[in-house]
Formats: sequence, C-alpha cells, structure tokens
Amino acid sequence: MAILGMTLGIIVALALIVVGYFISTQRTLVNLDELCKNALSQIEVQLNSRFDAVIALAKTAAQYAAHESETIIQTVQARGGNAPANTPAAINQQADLLGQMMGRLNVVVEQYPELKASDLYIKAQEGQREYEEKVRISRMVYNDTATKMNRMVRQWPSSFVAQMLHFDVKDYLKVDNEQKKEYPNLDEAFKK
Repeated sequence: MAILGMTLGIIVALALIVVGYFISTQRTLVNLDELCKNALSQIEVQLNSRFDAVIALAKTAAQYAAHESETIIQTVQARGGNAPANTPAAINQQADLLGQMMGRLNVVVEQYPELKASDLYIKAQEGQREYEEKVRISRMVYNDTATKMNRMVRQWPSSFVAQMLHFDVKDYLKVDNEQKKEYPNLDEAFKK
C-alpha cells in the first residue's frame, strides 16, 4: 500500500511538472508572438510616416521640378504608400517601394542644386532620415524577437508545445539595401 501511494505521488508530481512546463511555455510563446505583432505594428506606423516624409520632400522639390515631383507623389499613392504592412513580406515590399521613390527623388534633387540648399528641403530630409532610423531600430527589435520566438518553436521540448498550439516560425525582415548603399566602401578607402 505504501509503495502504491508513493508511486501515485510520483506520477502526480510528474504530471504537475509537465502541466507547469506546458503552461509556462505557452505563456512564453504567446508573449513572444505578441511582441512580434507589436514590433510589426511599430514598423507599419514608421513606414507610413516615411511615406509622408517622402511626399513632403517631393512637394518641396515640386517648386523646382513640378512634373517629376508630381509623378513621384502619384506613384507613391498609386502603389499603396500607406497600405497596411502588417507582415514581414508586406513590410519588405513597402521598404522596396520607399527605396525606389527615394532614388527617383534623389535624381530630381541632383538636377537642382538650389533645391539641395533649400532650408525647407534640408528639414524635410532630416525628418526622412529620422523616420529611416526609427524603422531600422524597429526592424532590429522585430528580428530579435522573431529569433527568440523561432528558437522556442524549433527547440526541443518547447517545439512540442508550439506545435500543439499551432505556433509557427516567424519570417525575418530583410536588410534594407538602400540604407546599406549609404555606407562608405572602406575597402576602396584603404586602397588609396
């Protein structure tokens, strides 16, 4: 009888440990999932602000090159400049669109040196850079959180709980190639 009681006690203790682990892992997965959603939401807000800043830059440039600026504004609006970007794929697509628009705007600005020197343009460009930095930081937060989530989803034994509760691996945000191009090429600098 004592052995039966002891065995039953061990089984109950193990069951409590398993249930406790399951609950703890579920709470961690939900927390990480919500952090990923929050980070994506923050990026979406910043992207919308960046689109507004691009339009402000284009309107400033319109004083010098009306046709080119209007084309940029219409392109941003036609391609969904403020469309929802609540998935990594949509955010990557919006970032690519922003990069294209900034490239076109920079071509216009290069043609008008007096525009580059304009205080209004300089302030609008500073605002654009500020939004770019916020998006960069938000991307890092999302990718860090997605890494933690993906570890939980893929590593044993939490992978069993994740699979049972239908938690999936999160996609990463890609590197913004436009921002990478702004950095100086140090290989070339050291060759001189």
